[in-house]
This record gives sequence, structure tokens and C-alpha cells, in this order.
Amino acid sequence: MTPAPSIADLERITETAFLALPDAVRARCDTLVIRVEEEANEETLAAMGIDNPYDLTGLYDGIPLTEKSISDPLPHPDVVLLYRRAILWEWIDRGDVTLEALTTHVLIHEIAHHLGWTDDDIVAIDRWWE
Repeated sequence: MTPAPSIADLERITETAFLALPDAVRARCDTLVIRVEEEANEETLAAMGIDNPYDLTGLYDGIPLTEKSISDPLPHPDVVLLYRRAILWEWIDRGDVTLEALTTHVLIHEIAHHLGWTDDDIVAIDRWWE
């Protein structure tokens, strides 16, 4: 039996996906921290009104660039979190998409929150339905 992809495996997939983004997108993420964690913690789930940690594959924690001001205090960096167990659960449940494609989709969706993108902006770079 093959072991489930580890956090390190998802970190490599995530890094590859990030590096494949257009230069202009990556440049706007220069201060963004991207992490892969096992699953969302209880506090995060409670704050979002989610009972099942497998229902949350990713999260953006920060202030979108479109809402930032130079006078805003900087309490902590903006962070994109990808949750390994939830991503693996969805990947297995779907059965019709690669782990790389699903991880890329989750990453782009969370980066879109950081950038303040509209749905049309997301579609231009992540044609998930194809």
C-alpha cells in the first residue's frame, strides 16, 4: 500500500503550482506566506462556522490588497493555508482530478482572496471546470 502524500509532498506540489503562476501574480504575492498544515484548528473552524475539518481545504488569513492602506498596522503577514487532510479527502472523493490540479485550484482560490480578485479574474487563470 502506498502511503498518503505527506505535508512535504503537498508543499512541493504547492511550490510548483505557485511558480507556474504568471510573474505578475507572483510579484503581487511577494509578502504572502503560504503554508500547508494537517487540518484547520478548532478555533478556525468555529470562527468560520464549520463543523467538519474536511470541509475546509484552504484559507486566506489577511487583508486583501484591494483593501489595504499604507496607514494600516502590520500585525502579521497575510497567509494562505492549505489543509492536507481536507485536500486529500476531496481528491479521493472526487476521483476525477489529479492531486496537483486540486492543490493548484485551492492555492489559486486562496491567492485570489489576497489579490481581491473577482470570479472573472479567477476564471482567467484557473479554468477549473475544463
